[in-house]
Amino acid sequence: MWRRGRVWARGVAVGVWCLGVLTGCGGGGSVGDGVGPVEVGVRTAPAVPSRAVVTVLPVDGVQDVQPEGAVRVSVAQGRLVSVRLADGKGVEVPGTIGPDGAGWVPDGPLPLGTAFTLDAVAEDDQGQKAAQHAAFSTVARAHTFVAFFTPEDGSTVGVGMPVSLRFSRPIADRAAVEKAVQVSADPPVPVAAHWFGNQRLDFRPRQYWAAGTKVTVALRLKDVQGAPGAFGSQNRDLHFTVGRAQVSTVDLDAHTLTVRADGKVVRVLKVSGGSPEHSTYRGVMVVSEKYKVTRMNSQTVGMGDEYDIQDVPHAMRLTTSGTFLHGNYWADPKVFGSANTSHGCLGLADAKGGTSKDTPAGWLFEHTVPGDVVEVRASAGDFVPPQNGLNGWNLSWEQWVAGSALR
Repeated sequence: MWRRGRVWARGVAVGVWCLGVLTGCGGGGSVGDGVGPVEVGVRTAPAVPSRAVVTVLPVDGVQDVQPEGAVRVSVAQGRLVSVRLADGKGVEVPGTIGPDGAGWVPDGPLPLGTAFTLDAVAEDDQGQKAAQHAAFSTVARAHTFVAFFTPEDGSTVGVGMPVSLRFSRPIADRAAVEKAVQVSADPPVPVAAHWFGNQRLDFRPRQYWAAGTKVTVALRLKDVQGAPGAFGSQNRDLHFTVGRAQVSTVDLDAHTLTVRADGKVVRVLKVSGGSPEHSTYRGVMVVSEKYKVTRMNSQTVGMGDEYDIQDVPHAMRLTTSGTFLHGNYWADPKVFGSANTSHGCLGLADAKGGTSKDTPAGWLFEHTVPGDVVEVRASAGDFVPPQNGLNGWNLSWEQWVAGSALR
C-alpha cells in the first residue's frame, strides 16, 4: 500500500537528509500534503502488527527545539529495545532507557543550532517490533542562523547527490548568503546554485557528477547578514566523494527496474508501481535516505485508516512527500513484474524483517547509496516537482541557473 504524500517519513534508518515522520508512499496522485512512505501491492495475508505504540517528541520536522526537556521517547504496550539520537555527523547523544523500558530521555542538554535524527525501536510481548523516527533541529542562538547540510561531511555518495543547505531562519538577502558559499569539484566542472524558497539553497553541476569526483563545500557564513539582525555563525569546509556511477531506470509500463553501474547493466528486477488511481511520480529522483525497516501509515498521507505497516523492509526514500523504493513481503508475488497496484511507491519482492540480502529488495538496498539516481518512465502520471526531495535534476540547466540570486 503506497501513496503519494506531501510531507516526510522515517524509520530505523541508514541515510541522509532531514525531515520525516511516519511514512506514506508519494506518487503522482491527487492526495494533499502528507508524510512518509506507503506500500505496494495487494495484501494477501495481513501481517500481525506490533501492539507497541512508540511516541517520539519532538515530532518529525520541528525546528527551534529547546535544548533541555523537549526530547523524549515513550512506548505503550511494549518495551523500548533501542533509541539512537545522533547529529549530522553521526555522533550519538547518550541517553537512558528507564528501568521499565517505557521511556527514554537524553542524559543532558543538546547543543544549540544542531540538526538531529532520532530512531526508536520497541517490541510488544510477542516480540513484534515497531519503529519510529524523527528529525529535528535545536534552536540557534539569538540573532544568528546556521546552515544544515546534505550530504554528510566525509561521506561517499551517488552521482546524483546535490549539495543542499537548509537554513535555520528565513533568508532575506539571498545574494549575500549565496555568495558566501562556494562549491568546487575535482575534476573541475561548473556548479550553480538554485533557491527553493527562502530557507533552502541547492548546488549541482549541469549533468550528474562523474564517478570519483571529490567535492568541497566552503561555508563562509560567519557574520554574513542573511536577514535584518540575523547573522551567520559558520566558517567551515565540508567534503564528500562521488562513488561509482549507479543509475537505475524504472519502466512502469514493463514493470521492470534496470540497474546500471558505470554504464553497464548489472541486474533487471521485477517491480510494481502506483496504480492508475495513485500513479508513481515520473522523472529523475535521487535516493536521499535508507532504512532497513520503517513504518508506513496511511494517515500521514491523508488516506485515513487504510493501512499501518510498522515494519516495511529495505526502504529507500525518493521524495520528501513519501515516495519510496522498498521491499514488500505481504503482496501476492505475482504482482511484481506484472501489475502496478500500489499507492505511489515502487515495490520489490522481499522477506519480513529487513535482514535478507538475497531478495530483490535486499540486494538493491545493499547496492544503493544516498545520491544514487532512479529514473522513472511511464506513459502516464505526474512529473515529480524538483523541490520534492533532492530532485532538482528535473529542471533544465537554464531553469536551474535562473534560480540563483547572483544570476
